Amino acid sequence: MRHSLILATAIATLASTPVFAADLPGKGITVQPVQSTISEESFQTLLVSRALEKLGYTVNKTSEVDYNVGYTSIASGDATFTAVNWQPLHDDMYKAAGGDNKFYREGVYVTGAAQGYLIDKKTAEQYKITRIDQLKDPKIAKLFDGNGDGKADMMGCSPGWGCEAVINHQNKAYELENTVNVSHGNYAAMMADTITRFKEGKPVLYYTWTPYWVSDVLKPGKDVVWLQVPFSSLPGEQKDIDTKLSNGANYGFPVNTMHIVANKAWAEKNPAAAKLFSLMKLPIGDINAQNAMMHEGKASEADIQGHVDGWIKAHQQQFDGWINEALKAQK
Repeated sequence: MRHSLILATAIATLASTPVFAADLPGKGITVQPVQSTISEESFQTLLVSRALEKLGYTVNKTSEVDYNVGYTSIASGDATFTAVNWQPLHDDMYKAAGGDNKFYREGVYVTGAAQGYLIDKKTAEQYKITRIDQLKDPKIAKLFDGNGDGKADMMGCSPGWGCEAVINHQNKAYELENTVNVSHGNYAAMMADTITRFKEGKPVLYYTWTPYWVSDVLKPGKDVVWLQVPFSSLPGEQKDIDTKLSNGANYGFPVNTMHIVANKAWAEKNPAAAKLFSLMKLPIGDINAQNAMMHEGKASEADIQGHVDGWIKAHQQQFDGWINEALKAQK
């Protein structure tokens, strides 16, 4: 029965495909995707790879590299695309590797990517902590001291992600250097320690972002609260950005968008792929849900491929629409 179903599906798929494989624009062309070592980025990367395969491209296994290496690889043509360009967080790296002269970046893949600092709700309410600069007070800072040196211990992010530059800049701008120690190391390991501390009822202070599984485990509003900053202050290319929201709240980071970025020369030679990149959209809630499944143990390559299959099946009409629009661009 299962085999007949698969066969029927295959026939239906063939019937709905507007062109034969020989006519597909990607025939004979190999694509090299890149992402960081954050395995949770695989879902959104593989979704793009799967769409490219529908256009006839041969897509290599994704290379995992530091973001700055990813951008320089795409700029030089050693890699084809990344699906995890954060704007404005990665603006310095994007510009340093050649910016719009080297990269094709059209459309918005993901919207609503937030970042910031959080503490446990219990401590926030007990000591009325709502802003990061309250940690200038040694008595407040000491609440988050995990190693006995009298300073608050903040879990930062992994070096090379871009967030560490912002955190270090803000630690200085908000005059927290004397009372707050920031750890930039293996993020997953640091957050495992943070979650353990939280479960033990101890105060926690950390940086995180969405979409990511952390906010599924330590739920903002229920377990933890976002801290505001006293004023906007960002380094480098982001320096003129006002991070204050329309409601007056300021969490120190602009809400980011994520984009598919490709080698510009390659995109010009491959209009169908370029069109596809400009069209694809993935709701942030879907990434959060998939990342949570990975955190719960469904994190193997086969699991993630299954999550991509499931997403495509649930959004088949939209997915097919992208492919058809992309094919039109080639003609």
